[in-house]
Amino acid sequence: MISMLGSLEPWLLISLFLALAFVLAFEFINGFHDTANAVATVIYTRAMPPTTAVIASGIFNFFGVLLGGVGVAYAIVHLLPVDLLIDVNSGRGLAMVFSLLTAAIAWNLGTWFFGIPASSSHTLIGAILGVGMANALITQTELSQGVNWQKAIDIAISLVVSPLAGFAVAALFLITLRWWKPRSSMHRTPEARLKQSGKKKPPFWNRMVLVISAMAVSFVHGSNDGQKGIGLIMLVLIGLVPAHFALNVNSTKYEIDRTRDAATYLNEFYQRNAGALSDYLALGRPRNNSDLPVKFRCDPEQTEITIAALLRSLEGVTRYDQLAPQARLDVRRYVLCLDDTARKVSKLAYLPPEEARDLARLRKDLNATTEYAPFWVVLGVALALGTGTMVGWKRVVTTVGEKIGNHGMTYAQGMSAQVTAAMAIGAANVFSLPVSTTHVLSSGVAGTMVANRSGLQKKTIGNILIAWVLTLPVSILLSAGLYWLAYVVFIR
Repeated sequence: MISMLGSLEPWLLISLFLALAFVLAFEFINGFHDTANAVATVIYTRAMPPTTAVIASGIFNFFGVLLGGVGVAYAIVHLLPVDLLIDVNSGRGLAMVFSLLTAAIAWNLGTWFFGIPASSSHTLIGAILGVGMANALITQTELSQGVNWQKAIDIAISLVVSPLAGFAVAALFLITLRWWKPRSSMHRTPEARLKQSGKKKPPFWNRMVLVISAMAVSFVHGSNDGQKGIGLIMLVLIGLVPAHFALNVNSTKYEIDRTRDAATYLNEFYQRNAGALSDYLALGRPRNNSDLPVKFRCDPEQTEITIAALLRSLEGVTRYDQLAPQARLDVRRYVLCLDDTARKVSKLAYLPPEEARDLARLRKDLNATTEYAPFWVVLGVALALGTGTMVGWKRVVTTVGEKIGNHGMTYAQGMSAQVTAAMAIGAANVFSLPVSTTHVLSSGVAGTMVANRSGLQKKTIGNILIAWVLTLPVSILLSAGLYWLAYVVFIR
């Protein structure tokens, strides 16, 4: 790492540190912006003192990032079209990263300042979409190719469905608790319990559930949202210093063999299904090495020659540091292109379901050495998110605890919302889908208010809905404008 930094030109080194600082600043802001939702119920119900709650939440966020993997990270990265990912250079990489991060940070800080539970996930995804669409317009590419729309649709579905599910499940959870123990003190607010029995804290078992579920939300939040920061840092590193980070240079021979074997089996898969795929992939046409364009673009009709180029590049390779820097970048380009084509093939209606499942397994092996993150990246994001959790939480806690419903939150409502949020975000992590902690938890609280017949405060709900509706278009327009400006001033 030290030798790599020493080999960089001064301007590139400064740009790299500045870009990394921007990503870590985004994660720090995400910590106090989103994680306030994770501790809102446990603080409001007095299950934990505020200082203890936010410190514990920060610790669980930290470990959530460390243990969360990189599935969500690369789901975010692959929102950008594969042609932009395989052809990113230092100038475009800087413009892309600074544009989307500036847009995301500006919107996050604005909504936090006004105490509105807005979604960092929506903000970041909107910013990435804005950069992708702006790049398509600048390079005169079809807008349909400017963004990985299938991935965007999958993520959009998860972002829309998760708060609706949070609302419904939390409401049902509370209804079940009321049916099970209608006279329990868990259906009181902290103020009512203090007035009636003089006790400041929730009943023991309610308190345990509140604390455990709050820490569970913090852990899964770190796992889900922390990966977004990891994905952004990998975009920075691959864009600015691709020779060192295009591939995982610490890959073992076994991992490289997985990629090589996946390419071989991928070719066999296409030949086996040639009857259905020959036209789409132009299988069996006479080719030579010159068919691969000098300026590499991902084209399904180039699949056979791309596989051949990848196998040729990996022949006899046991460690990636055996390859020249340009050869490593070429390998990454081939892998990304083959993965993108395989993803498109798996969506074809005439492909049998069992073959689609085989293709998914091949894609996982193919990406064994490209979808990774160095430990120092994971640790840096974990520290930024964990420390950010410990500041700035009061504004959003007040909104979630007191301003969503017409009455204060009961212990049962806090438990219902927290358990629902932990389950929803944990399930999203399993399927590598980014979701909004903010929207899942706040919609869960709203669901319990409706189920409890407390009613909702129209002003707060209106503000949350306005932020929910505006976040995507505002972040798209802001990041697109910033990228266009950077391209005109610094790149063109």
